Amino acid sequence: MTHAPVGLAAPRAARTARRGHWWRLMGAAALLLSLDQIVKWVVATNLPPGEVVAVTAWFNLVHVLNPGASFSFLADAGGWQRHALIAVGVAVSATLAALLWRGVRTRLEMIAYVGMIGGALGNVVDRMRIGAVIDYLDLHWRDTHWPAFNLADIFVVGSAALLIWASFRPGLAGGPAGQGNST
Repeated sequence: MTHAPVGLAAPRAARTARRGHWWRLMGAAALLLSLDQIVKWVVATNLPPGEVVAVTAWFNLVHVLNPGASFSFLADAGGWQRHALIAVGVAVSATLAALLWRGVRTRLEMIAYVGMIGGALGNVVDRMRIGAVIDYLDLHWRDTHWPAFNLADIFVVGSAALLIWASFRPGLAGGPAGQGNST
């Protein structure tokens, strides 16, 4: 049996560990995507489109199909936006997955990238499957409503907030996440 020289064994072990870590991160993103899709399936099977269920004085469950982006941006664009938004969601997710493969500076960044991938792909699946995103959370005050949103949107916005927070944290110039960095 031949053995690799000691100098080559350590880099190979590090690559193997990194691959395993990356697959666990992709599994976490897939779990978030699945959770989003399960909730959307429950809404779609139990609430007809356009239906509103008042939960509190400031929160409703709704079933809204949004063919556009956030705040219904491009909703009336004629259909081309579906393919453009799918392409953007896939491109962003692939870029973030590649950055995770290379390693990120902190655990906060790692968590944020995983959340963004899960959320972006959750909405991509809707666009591919039905041509629009299922939104179901409606926050309002009296007659003023925030645009309806979903769990995937929470993942994306929450992840962006984590990245902003991480950018203001002192001492984040340490090594890649998972290598002794505790932030």
